[in-house]
Amino acid sequence: MTRPPPELGLTGAVTAGGRSSRFGSDKALALLDGRTLLERACASLQDCPARLLIAPPGRYALPAHLGRWNMHPDLRPGEGPLAGLESALTHAPPGWVAFTGVDLPWLTPDYWHALSAAVTPGCLSVQATDGQGRPQPLAALYHTDLLPHVTALLDSGERRLRHAAPPEQTVQVGGFEARTFLNVNTPEELMVDG
Repeated sequence: MTRPPPELGLTGAVTAGGRSSRFGSDKALALLDGRTLLERACASLQDCPARLLIAPPGRYALPAHLGRWNMHPDLRPGEGPLAGLESALTHAPPGWVAFTGVDLPWLTPDYWHALSAAVTPGCLSVQATDGQGRPQPLAALYHTDLLPHVTALLDSGERRLRHAAPPEQTVQVGGFEARTFLNVNTPEELMVDG
């Protein structure tokens, strides 16, 4: 059952500027069930009224049925998903950003609805947890108020996305299927159907 769009007016953001070094080719263009990983990630965010694709200019074209996506380059190319988040927070209108990478092909609009429903006053991030209770920062909500914090982390040399939001301002949400967080880093992982 598809739920209505999140009431928060989320900006959907997909980072697709990685090197895909473990994959061997551009994994954003790899096919799974007839759709590219990029298309699958973007489809999960189709209900968001604003959408950003963080990727090298001109690298990707999205099908019209996925709606309008504003494309922006990574502000720090090659610096990983934390840098992708910085770019997303920079270009998003003030408010909440639903941020993911292209390598999580099992996300759905319902997933983002569940996260948006968990926003509480004072929080700056909402992150799902996997079956072992580990937060999943690559498929999470981040508030644009985090931009100065994220920029300071990157300026200090930090590259780990898990530090993007202070723990005391992060809400965690559990109860998702295991395959939700299956990450595709190699062509063999495309064969896993969860």
